[in-house]
Amino acid sequence: MFTGIITDVGEILQLEQRGDLRARIGTSYDTSGVDIGASIACDGVCLTVIDLGANWFDVEISAESVSRTNLDTWAKGRDVNLERALKVGDELGGHIVSGHVDGVAEVISVRDEGDSTRVVLRAPVSLSRFIAPKGSVALNGTSLTVNEVEGAEFGINFIPHTKEVTTWGRVAVGDRVNLEIDTLARYVARLAETG
Repeated sequence: MFTGIITDVGEILQLEQRGDLRARIGTSYDTSGVDIGASIACDGVCLTVIDLGANWFDVEISAESVSRTNLDTWAKGRDVNLERALKVGDELGGHIVSGHVDGVAEVISVRDEGDSTRVVLRAPVSLSRFIAPKGSVALNGTSLTVNEVEGAEFGINFIPHTKEVTTWGRVAVGDRVNLEIDTLARYVARLAETG
């Protein structure tokens, strides 16, 4: 489990297709405190550490994960949002995030509003009913509050701090973004379906 509070921006150092996709990610984390088998959310996708060094860790990504996320756009040199798994007693500053991406949203507009940036995204139609104004979503692993919703489109406002400490300072129209809907919304919808 994660909180959606990004704690590092890593860099893709290597990518290799070996049956599954293997990625080496550079990090400023103290990897002496990272165990093999640990979970790290990489652009919102919960991945398992399979090897590590002084300033990097390796993960393997199944074809299933690649097909349901934006990880097919990863390339050497790309920056990625990172978050280590939540520990008992950690502050829950965002919202509960599983690292299980539900789908990919597309950025359809970006405009500055004062020092902040307003971004409008289009969710897959099948997920749009789970997105509510003032509700939470995780986008590329970042816990965010939804401003408005119109059909499958929804708006997010990025403050300067978020743009500085995540990859959101480089967002552009056409970007494909990992979307995880709020867990609570998923369960409420399921309860409503089953009565």
